[in-house]
Amino acid sequence: MKRMKPKCKICGEMFSVRRARAGYKLCLECGEEQAVADRRSWCVAGISKSNPMLITDPALLKQLNPKRVEV
Repeated sequence: MKRMKPKCKICGEMFSVRRARAGYKLCLECGEEQAVADRRSWCVAGISKSNPMLITDPALLKQLNPKRVEV
């Protein structure tokens, strides 16, 4: 019986069995694009006299730093 290679969930291309065993469901290219998109949705803000906070809501970031024009 021949072993099938896993298919990427986004583009449908085959990728390595070792990558699938590691828990990935996307090929390298689609995985990179997904990671970049995920990283754009959050940031870590250093707050004065406090620990850094993970911010996922842009409105909250604007409240924390009202002097900054762009987010």
